[in-house]
Amino acid sequence: MRVFGVLSSYQDIQSTMLMPARIRLFTHRFSSLLPSSSSSYPPPPPFSLTFRTSLSHSAPPQSHHVSATKTPKISISDSAKFVRTVLFLPPGTDPEEVTEDMILPGSNIVLGPYAGEAKVKEVQFMGSSIRPKDCPKDERPEFAMLGRSNVGKSSLINSLVRKKEVALTSKKPGKTQLINHFLVNRSWYLVDLPGYGFANAPESARMDWSAFTKGYFLNRESLVSILLLVDASVPPQKIDLDCANWIGRNNLPMTIVFTKCDKMKNKMGNRPDENIKSFQELIKESYKIHPPWIMTSSVTGLGRDELLLHMSQLRNYWDN
Repeated sequence: MRVFGVLSSYQDIQSTMLMPARIRLFTHRFSSLLPSSSSSYPPPPPFSLTFRTSLSHSAPPQSHHVSATKTPKISISDSAKFVRTVLFLPPGTDPEEVTEDMILPGSNIVLGPYAGEAKVKEVQFMGSSIRPKDCPKDERPEFAMLGRSNVGKSSLINSLVRKKEVALTSKKPGKTQLINHFLVNRSWYLVDLPGYGFANAPESARMDWSAFTKGYFLNRESLVSILLLVDASVPPQKIDLDCANWIGRNNLPMTIVFTKCDKMKNKMGNRPDENIKSFQELIKESYKIHPPWIMTSSVTGLGRDELLLHMSQLRNYWDN
């Protein structure tokens, strides 16, 4: 984390001269994954909070002014509004103290004071439940994974715990038809929910999906967050958008986990980052601020450690 203070060395002066370039680089990199326009927040300003240096205590010597080009002043209030609106700020985080290195790579998630131990040391399958009321009643915090039947949910679970076949993977979508609880580190649950959309399941089972899963979400007091898995290798799908919008309308905690970020379905298709941007654009009306999102790949391991860190800060806050 960058330490803010009075410029006191040549290195500090040199880094200040590089600020505009670094700001432009960060703004371009991050804003490429944001919706193209929104009335809820201003166009992304140069991210001045990352490089804010307080000079209020003493004025630097005149010799420190090494550039004749004036850098436009950035309003701290505008930058704070950008942070509050676009980034996910975990509890205990001051938007005016957010720095670039606090943002988890490939995401809009800020790492806050509740982030802690994220290593998965052991995992145990605890059982399957037909109905939400049959789920474990020990009130340990839960993260529920939800997504289309071929989104790579089981592969991501196996990647997170780094054990093959902890969650069943199958070439036939829709294999999971029950609520499956995995106990991680004997302290919290990873919950595998039935996939939705073109599931290879009886018609009656498909018809009951909505009430089955919504009942779990609306009544599960130990639910820390829904992890909504969305395939980033294809354009936004209506069924995913409907699910994300329903979660938003019901004010349920959600993190969007974009999967298959290493893939493109065909050479003429959009890149994963383009699909991610389109998805956010299409759900923004259901959210006053952007929900947390992160890019992942079960093949390359992209986003695995970052997702676990994010889950740790949500879990630790929930525990307190």
